[in-house]
Amino acid sequence: MSRTDHLAARLDQDGWCVIEQALPGSVITALERDLQVPFAATPLSQGAFYGERTRRFGGLLKRSAHARDLVMHEAVLDLVEALLLPWCDRIALNLTQAIEIMPGALPQMPHRDQDMWQGPKGCVEYLVNVMWPLTAFTRQNGGTRLWTGSQLVQDVPALPEEEAVVPMVRPGDALVFLGSTLHGGGGNVSTAPRRGIIVSYCLGWLKPFELQWLVYPPAVARHFSPDLAALVGYAQHRPNLGNVEGQCPSVLLRDVVPANLPAIDALRLDQAEAAELFVRSQMGEMG
Repeated sequence: MSRTDHLAARLDQDGWCVIEQALPGSVITALERDLQVPFAATPLSQGAFYGERTRRFGGLLKRSAHARDLVMHEAVLDLVEALLLPWCDRIALNLTQAIEIMPGALPQMPHRDQDMWQGPKGCVEYLVNVMWPLTAFTRQNGGTRLWTGSQLVQDVPALPEEEAVVPMVRPGDALVFLGSTLHGGGGNVSTAPRRGIIVSYCLGWLKPFELQWLVYPPAVARHFSPDLAALVGYAQHRPNLGNVEGQCPSVLLRDVVPANLPAIDALRLDQAEAAELFVRSQMGEMG
């Protein structure tokens, strides 16, 4: 069994897993250094869900070059694709968000992130979350609470608090959990903030939590690698979904974008073959 298969099996069984030391601690340290100014400048959140003793901000790919190491982590992407590609042609970046839970913060309401979308639950996996700690997570400082196996009982909106686990993860680890897994930030009863980065990926045909193509407009995204640009939305999801004038939106990343463009099919192989057969049959009838 490959490493990806092993981790996918853990996620299927428990709803979460940890990839220990997925990145060097130096990368995480450099990322946090780049984010010091927005952490200091961002006001506390408002509302019972976000929590009024937390800070949250997104758009991390334009705030630090080191964010790309998290978003494009090869082992993480392999795992995410193994879990999501059964239901989509390509995956998409759902969000990047920095979170700081301040001392005195209350526990967050348990929730499943897939509930952003009103599709059927229990038969489709909509997203995969990856929490990258900037500081070590503990039960005392607000480490993420997870309900093991909760992805198997999605019709149950809440489970007993005493059944929640708080994985002990440290900078460099990747805490991966399904969008169907019940979870929530913990209460911080320590004297120091708890900081982490959440990177999540969703089915490529969904509207993402963070509107990536607005957060990273063409002037920004043209400096991304082609794979990263595609992940944030500059790629069509076959068949023909998310196009610009009938073409892949990556056309917007060119130095010169023509004012008039021809529409070009972007079909799955089976659809392209069916369309070609249909055209040939029509030509035969005309002949």
